[in-house]
Amino acid sequence: MTDVTLLRAARPLGGLPADLLLADGVIAEVGAAGTVDAPDGARVVDAEGLVALPGLVDLHTHLREPGREDAETVLSGSRAAALGGFAAVLAMANTSPVTDTAEAAERVHDLGRAAGLVDVVAVGAVTKGLAGEELAELGLMARSRAGVRVFSDDGRCVADARVMRRALEYVKAFGGVISQHAQEPSLAGPSSCCHEGELSGRLGLPGWPGVAEEVIVARDVMLARHTGSRVHVAHVSTAGSVEVVRWAKAQGIAVTAEVTPHHLLLTTDLLAGYDPTFKVNPPLRPSEDVETLRAALADGTIDAVATDHAPHARHDKEHAFVDAAFGMLGLETALPVVATVMVGTGLLDWAGVARVMSTSPARIAGLDDHGRDLVVGAPATVTLVDPDASVVVDRDASASLSRNNPWHGRTLTGAVRATFLRGRATVLDGALAG
Repeated sequence: MTDVTLLRAARPLGGLPADLLLADGVIAEVGAAGTVDAPDGARVVDAEGLVALPGLVDLHTHLREPGREDAETVLSGSRAAALGGFAAVLAMANTSPVTDTAEAAERVHDLGRAAGLVDVVAVGAVTKGLAGEELAELGLMARSRAGVRVFSDDGRCVADARVMRRALEYVKAFGGVISQHAQEPSLAGPSSCCHEGELSGRLGLPGWPGVAEEVIVARDVMLARHTGSRVHVAHVSTAGSVEVVRWAKAQGIAVTAEVTPHHLLLTTDLLAGYDPTFKVNPPLRPSEDVETLRAALADGTIDAVATDHAPHARHDKEHAFVDAAFGMLGLETALPVVATVMVGTGLLDWAGVARVMSTSPARIAGLDDHGRDLVVGAPATVTLVDPDASVVVDRDASASLSRNNPWHGRTLTGAVRATFLRGRATVLDGALAG
């Protein structure tokens, strides 16, 4: 009876201790701590002091397969995700070949099912080959076995307003959403590699001004209002973008937004040593932007935390800063970063963490079986977190195939102890189960 588990004395959303019985893929019983009997043969997990959350959902993961299996595979990324407390991840489309057809989306879907550790949800490209010119097979991907609902050219901006408008109009018919990588190429081109400011000038690095993000966010929320469709702003990084999103929501425009863990904590001053680990797209920003992002996540202007997990092989990352690939690892450290930055400072409680890392991401992605309240009859998809544990990040201990980890050597608070996907343990005692 290995798929029947009693979580003894867990604290749902950080509240009072309770027993949760997981059976037949659902939460079969919930009662006060010590009141629920374990069936014969059931696994009993001592969850005293652990916070129970609905399984985490990541809106923004790069799994690299197909095409760059030297950096990550669906299996290795799924392992990292499960260890990070995730039960579902959205796999971005900038693979090789690009996920711009129904067949390509189904391949990612099938690789995820074969890995079996998290629900791997394919994100479809907005345009063919991410070229920004001709719409990809949006309808066919939506109707495929992969059931694609989120579309993004992430890594590149859909810069042509006419193409963006057509994409928004198209996905409206089946309830899809366009996730935009907001980067106006005429203001921040391929050579732009860090925040434009005093430091970039001093370091001699091509700068990326915040306005390059903000003008696309502003344009896209107006297009969303015009089309009556949904737009999602990926990896918001500036205070100006926050203000645009806040205004758009006040107008009733269907806009949502995400922020990465690294943009909640890391700042542009880390670039002073030219360490390419800290080269990311969009770039790290000054502390005043970071403070605004934290406040916006707390007050709901920003809906979700998304990792933008971007693994790279060493031969792509270990270059001079201007030549190195953009991106950082994030799946295994997202929860501890959020716990440290948001819970540890009182900006969010654990119910708030569930909102920004599970409930809201699942709603944005249309994942009905994720992000559910921990009540009888709900899917038994649960993450257990030790809220007081100290975690010293070691890049060499990662389940990812890559090592571009910006948190290496840092001490964070909050550790994932167990993850359950529809009642099946994928992580127990902080290690992969089985």
